[in-house]
Amino acid sequence: MLDKAKEVIKIEAQALTQFARRLDDNFIQAVDLIARCRGRVIISGMGKAGLVGNKIAATLSSTGTPSISMHSADAVHGDLGQVTRKDILILISNSGETDETKRLIPLIKKIGSKIIAMTGNPQSNLAKHSDMVLNVSVKKEGCPLGLAPMASTTTMLACGDALAACLIERKGFQQKDFAFYHPAGSLGRKLHMRVEDIMRKDDDFPRVTADTTVKNVLLAITRSRCGSACVLDSRGRFIGIFTDGDLRRHIESDPDLLNREVKKVMTRKPITINKDKLAVEALELLNRRQIDEIPVVNGQNQLVGLLDIQDLLKVGLL
Repeated sequence: MLDKAKEVIKIEAQALTQFARRLDDNFIQAVDLIARCRGRVIISGMGKAGLVGNKIAATLSSTGTPSISMHSADAVHGDLGQVTRKDILILISNSGETDETKRLIPLIKKIGSKIIAMTGNPQSNLAKHSDMVLNVSVKKEGCPLGLAPMASTTTMLACGDALAACLIERKGFQQKDFAFYHPAGSLGRKLHMRVEDIMRKDDDFPRVTADTTVKNVLLAITRSRCGSACVLDSRGRFIGIFTDGDLRRHIESDPDLLNREVKKVMTRKPITINKDKLAVEALELLNRRQIDEIPVVNGQNQLVGLLDIQDLLKVGLL
């Protein structure tokens, strides 16, 4: 049984590798067409292909491309009334000769919608009458009987995911946009958290004056269990940050570092983040700049808190 299971997985993996190698300008044109769509992307298929279409439609919708799934049989029994000429239809059929799908084509043409075929048969009736073709053909299904679609539906699903991923980049879809479409449940709560909700504030993060010695700054950092200390001038204005990175940069070259005033070795004008930003935006910034802590400011650029990467870990964003 294990050998059989591994064989099926290998067959599907090979099918995906072959599909990736086969991608060409048709895929680029399909992404471009969908990106410029002023209506919705309507995905239709029969049987297992229709179920794959459900998932593709859900993925597209949640990542900024309005999309619905329409069963091919339902489409020719009234649901076609939802289709407008501004829409794009992705018709999924491995054979490209499914009766319900073939019946849809002239009706869609009459409406004026564009058709993208996702088929395993580039010579099929569906392919010939589509505006562009995504070839999802496979050499072998994986089913011991050679009947149930396995590798083909996996490839269809991967094709849909590839479209969605490229559209995310093409449209500049951001984490905050994803959060907007996922307001419910645990994921939604995490994505809607703002920096202010999880940052360290008041006495939970160290603030030191500019003339504090490095030794005393390190003691303050240790007591607070943070990885840095925010530095303030004599008027209480935020002017810099001292991190373990600053410590490492100076300790070898300066034997008297511990007695230095922190203002001489701190990082001036550090990267900051507004308290109203989403926590996922803070995570992206920390990762991009390869830092572990970031001072938090308000609209007047006043220091109000500190966000440590450990804070993101605690709320499950890491």
